Amino acid sequence: MDALGRWTAQLQALAIPEAILAAAPESPWGFDVATFAWRAERALASDTPTRRRALEALPAGGSVLDVGCGDGLLAVRLSELRPEIAIRGVDVLVRPGAAIPVQAFDGTHLPLPDKAVDVALCVDVLHHTLDPRALLREMARVSSRVVVKDHTREGFLAQETLAFMDRLGNARHGVALPCNYLSLSEWHEVLRATDLGVERWIPSLPIYPAPASWIFGRRLHFLAALRPLTSGPPEAPGSQG
Repeated sequence: MDALGRWTAQLQALAIPEAILAAAPESPWGFDVATFAWRAERALASDTPTRRRALEALPAGGSVLDVGCGDGLLAVRLSELRPEIAIRGVDVLVRPGAAIPVQAFDGTHLPLPDKAVDVALCVDVLHHTLDPRALLREMARVSSRVVVKDHTREGFLAQETLAFMDRLGNARHGVALPCNYLSLSEWHEVLRATDLGVERWIPSLPIYPAPASWIFGRRLHFLAALRPLTSGPPEAPGSQG
């Protein structure tokens, strides 16, 4: 059975109230593009869950490297809200007209010396890599703190839902889409392998409005503040709110 068939069968099996089903699309690909255009417009506003949580994890001053910065708009908004922070970007694909200076890199090796910045920030990037451990190690090498926003492959048709969002947001830019979404337990193993400890793990971000949040929100999005371990095992992801 394909993804659409599984979607239909599981919706029927869950006995979801009729009022909710009436507001949901017939398939995970049925949402109007305007739903996501709204999200893009909201991303330019002064406050979003991702931006707010990222700001909380950034230092009072110092330097930030935005890894996989894309068009640079997130970095611009962060710097407007925290003008004392110096933000620069790196990306595999340097987009024409990016809002901040962007340096190209190969997706694995960051072109910076050890501890060159205070924070390495990585928003919705690691699932585009075949092995997130390599890039996480590099981020830890060049910084004192790593801040990650990404996805957890948990719940009803999580893989298919995340892949749909990825295609919608990134395919037109030529971004690689390996759809390497990890479960919570797999994230724990990645952090253990990279010797990164969890300072804070926020397991859910209210990014979308209803009814889109019922499918595209849930607990598919997390934000974590991480530090290289000096001793002891890493704390499990999801153990902090």
